[in-house]
Amino acid sequence: MASLLSVKQWDIETDVLILGFGLAGASAAIEALDADPNVKVTICEKNPEKYAGGNSRAAGQSLLIAKNPTALKAYQKAMSTSNPIPEEMLDEWAIRMSELEPWIKARAEEVGSQYIRGTGFTDRDAVLEFPELGAEDAVTYTATILPIPAGVWLAFKKNVDKRAVNVLYNSPVKDLIQDPDTLEVFGAVIEQDGVLKNIKAKRGVIMAVGGFEANLDMQRNYCGYEEIFPLGNPANTGDGIHILQKAGADMWHMRNKGQSGGIWPGLQIPGYKTVFLRNLFWQSYSWVEIAADNKRFYNETAELQLTHYKEKKHKHWVDTPHINAGPIHMIFDETTREYNCLALKAFTWNIAAENLDWSDDNLVEIEQGLIAKADTIEELAVKIGRDPTEVSAEIQKYNGACAAGEDKEFSRIPITLQPIIKAPFYGVKIVPAVVCTGGGGRRNIESEVLSPVGKPIPRLYEAGELGSMFSNLYQNGSYLTEAMISGRAAGKNAANQNCWD
Repeated sequence: MASLLSVKQWDIETDVLILGFGLAGASAAIEALDADPNVKVTICEKNPEKYAGGNSRAAGQSLLIAKNPTALKAYQKAMSTSNPIPEEMLDEWAIRMSELEPWIKARAEEVGSQYIRGTGFTDRDAVLEFPELGAEDAVTYTATILPIPAGVWLAFKKNVDKRAVNVLYNSPVKDLIQDPDTLEVFGAVIEQDGVLKNIKAKRGVIMAVGGFEANLDMQRNYCGYEEIFPLGNPANTGDGIHILQKAGADMWHMRNKGQSGGIWPGLQIPGYKTVFLRNLFWQSYSWVEIAADNKRFYNETAELQLTHYKEKKHKHWVDTPHINAGPIHMIFDETTREYNCLALKAFTWNIAAENLDWSDDNLVEIEQGLIAKADTIEELAVKIGRDPTEVSAEIQKYNGACAAGEDKEFSRIPITLQPIIKAPFYGVKIVPAVVCTGGGGRRNIESEVLSPVGKPIPRLYEAGELGSMFSNLYQNGSYLTEAMISGRAAGKNAANQNCWD
């Protein structure tokens, strides 16, 4: 921490200081001004304005709408048995969730955005991830705000833009300013153009800077992942984790039983830190994935997006094996190339922030060398650095299963058992891709950051993905709504604090 005693001057003064301009930060700013229209609110964002939004911009924009708090609490509790969430937190969270929809609709209506029922890019009315744990009773429906992608974030940014909020872009936080004895927080140190500046926050500081999914060193040390790539904000490098540790916060949910958001199949583009999400919706199925040993390793066509890429093994839901099977290649034939775009264009940072594209027929990517092409499976194997005999044998084995109409190894349903037989053949590397991390400072439902003895650190709040309450399994639409709930609590409580000066 930076000691208050060491501060010689204040470069900027505000009442409520919000660090991070994603959905949580936006919700905090809106609620702070609703609590006190005269409060001065400042947001510091690490990225330039064109890249603001954090993971909420790159997310699928699904919003969980749950009108039965009793059922919702029971469902979330069942999803969190391996790492229980405090009972009192679950109780109040479920109530606030059941009351949230009118506030979301108001934010959309205020800026002329369209709030709809459904996901916006599929025909599903509700995504029920874990029915056996109570999803049907808990989930009323899924909603979103158009357009796709990034509609929810865009609507909330417009809400902030029309309010008296001072947003400082290109201004990453470097430290908090605290009393070294009481840990009370009085402001923060940010960096602008290589210069450190002290910001006085007279009422409170809200940490909403996201997680550490784009920091491979932290992923290796906290989660044991050798190789993993972010689908979201590349600026989420764990800054908040280190700052909260220095500030005296207790930490939670740094690893959990698995990645709450799951580990998904990604497509890597050289020169970019983030990856595309491999398509989830297929017109043909003449393809497989092979692991480091040149063998298939799971049911490739299972609808794993409906469980955030969790598989049920020995009665436990665990991460799919992409994280431990690499290097992985997807092998496919001309039919799959012709009728399927390999990348999903509905969300991810590459789509929503970088405005990158992937050709519908994959020919551009083949021309660029991102996808290997060959006239035989053996030739393809050599091009992707594989043993041609082993790869050929595995494809022949899969084609045999197609002919028999039964996948004895991984139970692909018969309709997806389409042989890889039409030349030319193709191979593309699949990398493990992470949605987000949920670890951070332990907090309560009022978004107060807690010390190791369970006491709130005065004037310090936390919202969004950083320190998320979710501790194991994850229900679609919960992260964005949690960002709203935690952001609102942080904004309201910070605004209602007495000024320390």
